[in-house]
Amino acid sequence: MVRGWWQRGRVLAASRPLLVDIGVALLVQAAMTMPFVVPRAAGLPPATWAAYGLSTLTVVPLVWRRRAPLAVLFAVLAANALYRLTVDGPGQPLPYTGLVVAYTIAVVSPARTRATAALVLAVAVPVGVWFNTRSLRELTFSFFVLAAAYAFGRLTDTRQRAHRVEAEGAAARERARIAREMHDVLSHAVSLMIVQAEAGPVAVRAAPERAEAAFDAISATGREAMAQLRHMLGVLRDGDDPDGFPRSPQPGLADLPALLDRVRGSGLDVVQETAGAVRPLPGPVGATVHRVVQEALTNTVRHARAHTATVRLVYGASDVEVRVTDDGRGPRGHAAGGHGLTGIRERAAAHGGSAVAGPGPDGRGFEVRARIPAPAAAVTEAGR
Repeated sequence: MVRGWWQRGRVLAASRPLLVDIGVALLVQAAMTMPFVVPRAAGLPPATWAAYGLSTLTVVPLVWRRRAPLAVLFAVLAANALYRLTVDGPGQPLPYTGLVVAYTIAVVSPARTRATAALVLAVAVPVGVWFNTRSLRELTFSFFVLAAAYAFGRLTDTRQRAHRVEAEGAAARERARIAREMHDVLSHAVSLMIVQAEAGPVAVRAAPERAEAAFDAISATGREAMAQLRHMLGVLRDGDDPDGFPRSPQPGLADLPALLDRVRGSGLDVVQETAGAVRPLPGPVGATVHRVVQEALTNTVRHARAHTATVRLVYGASDVEVRVTDDGRGPRGHAAGGHGLTGIRERAAAHGGSAVAGPGPDGRGFEVRARIPAPAAAVTEAGR
C-alpha cells in the first residue's frame, strides 16, 4: 500500500511539478514558522507579525525555483537582506530557503549557472554572517550546509541521468522486440498467403475444390495475423497490467501444431519430431521456440522451393534445441542476411542461447538450429 502511494506520488510529481514546488514552499514555511510560535525567552527579539510577513516573503520565490533558479536565488537573498535590515525578528536554526535553492540549482541548472550561483553565495554568505553574528562558527556552518545541499543535488542529477539512459535503453530494446514480433507475424502470414494465392488460379482450372481450400487458408491466415497484430498494438496502447506482468499474448508450444497445419496448407510437408524427456517450458522460452520455428518455416516457404521440412525439438537437461531442416535449394535458397535469421539469433541470445543456420545434413537442404537454455529446475519453479 505504501509503495502504491509512493508510485502515485512520483507520477503526480512528474506531471505536476508546480504542485510539488508549492508543496516544498509550504513545507519550508512551516519550518520557518516554528520560532514564531514557540515560547520565547526574555531578552530575545520579539516575534512580530511584520517579521513573520518578511520571513514569508523569503519563501514565496521558491514556487518558481525550477523555472528560474538563479532569479529565485537573487530574490531569496534580497528578501533575507530586507529582513535583517528592517526588523529585529527571530532567527532560524538553518538557512532553509538557501538550502532549497542550492539543491535546485545543482539539479536543474547548467554548469555556467551553477558557477554563477556559487560565486554569488561565496560573496553573500560572509556578508550575511557579518550583519548577523560575525562569528567564524556561523560562517563555517553556513558554507558546510550549503555545500552539502549542492552535493546532494549533483548526486540527484547524476541518478536522474542514469535513469534516463536506462529508460532509453529499455525503450530501444522494446522497440526492437516489437519490430521482431511484427516482422515474424507479417512475414509468415504474407508468405503463406502469397503461396496460396499463386496456386489458386491453377487450382481453379484443375481442381476447383482445392482452390476453395486455398482461399479458405488465405482467409484464415490473414485473420490470425490481424488478431496477433491487434493484440500487440493493444499492449502498446494500454501498457502492462497492474501487477507488472506484460499482457502480450505470446504464442507457445501449445500453438505449434496449428502453426505447422497452416504451413502444410501451403503445400509444404512438415514433420514434427521430439527427442529427450519432454517437459513444459517457461512461457518466454516456449514463445521463443514457437517464433524460431515460425521464422525458419517462413524462410523455407519463401525461398527454399522445398517439398519437406522437419521440425525437431530436442529436450536436454539444461536446454532445449530447435532444429528446422528442409530438402530445398540449400543456403543459396535462403536470405542469409535477412531480418528473419537475424531475429532468430537475437531471440536465442536474449535467453543466453545461440542460433546457427547453414547447409543441412550431408550438405543437402538448409537447417536452422537454435539452442535455448531451459534448466529443468527453472521449469519446475515456473510451474509452481
